[in-house]
Amino acid sequence: MFDIFGKLSQIKQKLAEGKEKLAGITLTGEAGNGAVKVTIDGNRQVKSIDVASNLLAAENKEELEDLLVTALNRALKEGENAWESEMKNAAGGMLGGLL
Repeated sequence: MFDIFGKLSQIKQKLAEGKEKLAGITLTGEAGNGAVKVTIDGNRQVKSIDVASNLLAAENKEELEDLLVTALNRALKEGENAWESEMKNAAGGMLGGLL
């Protein structure tokens, strides 16, 4: 007989391992030819933001805000891709391709 609770326990453990692995992955999103860099981990937690000093002047406020949004979105997209890939690898084989 199929042990659904055993499989669910295995899946839960594999997902937890996947999340732990993702915490060690570093991903970066850039904008403005590298003037703004956002670094996140594979769990989509922002780790750092680096801004070129020339963007810190008051007259560059709008440009800086736009570049921050762009860099954050790029980094988060990379994080989403890494997270989806890891979760599929962690549980996909046990769920018969449902993920």
